[in-house]
Amino acid sequence: MTDKSDNDWKTKAALAAGAAVGSAAIAAALLFVNKRRKDKAEGHSPTTSKAPHFPPETD
Repeated sequence: MTDKSDNDWKTKAALAAGAAVGSAAIAAALLFVNKRRKDKAEGHSPTTSKAPHFPPETD
């Protein structure tokens, strides 16, 4: 079958990969929140197609 050392390094690799993904997600969330706070403080509104400066299309 498999040896204990074979499973051991796979477990460590999986934990390291999980930690890397988790920390990247946290960093992205913090950057997003920081940008939203900065935009809110400067008075910028989020740009969407529903914003008032885009009138509805008419024929």
